[in-house]
Amino acid sequence: MSDPSGAASTVPSDEFLPRKRGLGETLAVEMRRSGKAWLFVTPVLLALAVVIGYPVIRALWMSFQKDSGLDPATGMFVEGGSAGFSNYTHWLLQQCQAGGETVSCPTGNLGSQFWVAIGVTLFFTVITVTLEATLGLGFAMVMGKTFKGRALLRAAVLIPWAIPTAVTARLWEFMFQYDGVVNRVLGTHILWTSDAWPARFAVIAADVWKTTPFMALLLLAGLQVIPADVYEAARVDGASAWQRFTQITLPLLKPALLVAVLFRTMDALRMYDLPAIMTLSNPSTRVVSILVVDQVRQGPNSAAALSTITFLMIFAVAFVLVKVLGANAVRTQEEQREAH
Repeated sequence: MSDPSGAASTVPSDEFLPRKRGLGETLAVEMRRSGKAWLFVTPVLLALAVVIGYPVIRALWMSFQKDSGLDPATGMFVEGGSAGFSNYTHWLLQQCQAGGETVSCPTGNLGSQFWVAIGVTLFFTVITVTLEATLGLGFAMVMGKTFKGRALLRAAVLIPWAIPTAVTARLWEFMFQYDGVVNRVLGTHILWTSDAWPARFAVIAADVWKTTPFMALLLLAGLQVIPADVYEAARVDGASAWQRFTQITLPLLKPALLVAVLFRTMDALRMYDLPAIMTLSNPSTRVVSILVVDQVRQGPNSAAALSTITFLMIFAVAFVLVKVLGANAVRTQEEQREAH
């Protein structure tokens, strides 16, 4: 458009102005977008429901059923029927059925070993995660520095984590044999895989060697996002190496450290391979996962109850780590820098 003087008009025509949508039209657009999103998400949700949802629901249903037994009249296996909470009290209260009566589980019964297995599992978890977090932080700080051969060092550190767990367990079993490398080097005659405490320490050593690189990798990723100018400013202000570590590195690394500890804790709580292969049937290293596998051979429904208890235990520990100990873990590195 142009005005009578011939100059171009600066007032836009109504036909070129963006038209405001009404509420109904806006809702219709959002619904179409939402429909397209659900079109892509639905197959994934269905796959998760089949792969995860069905086994969980099936396990819960089985945990409230009695294990099948022999019918004395026919000698055939029959369904046990509803068990109520007896499968759970079998483990939590160590109660067994004998002649139709409820009695305390005798020594040697798997039910009597539940709390011992819980204690061994928690012991392994606390010791291994603490050692792995400490060593992993040290490795990450070394690998984060610039020096010749850094790439080679990073590759070498990750080798133990890349080795399959079963291979690692067999390797350390050979090392901890009575005439193995460990006894020869230390000049001792310890039954590392048979005695109670030596077997536990052997499993801890193997697990720390195996999974410390995992912790180091996660912590190294956290260190990489801390800007170098923060350290440079601290040096200019006269901060010592220890002050830079405690006032800069640890606070800014807290989110990555908590994530690494959370992942590693959940993994340690369901440990199976190392103690099962290294110490075979040694009861002093029987963790909850081994107890579940042993119970499956005797009764799958009771094992389903034990699996449910194990899941709830892992969930409770993860909840405590996320909500109580790691309340600030969701804060970004940038927010942490601004706070400090």
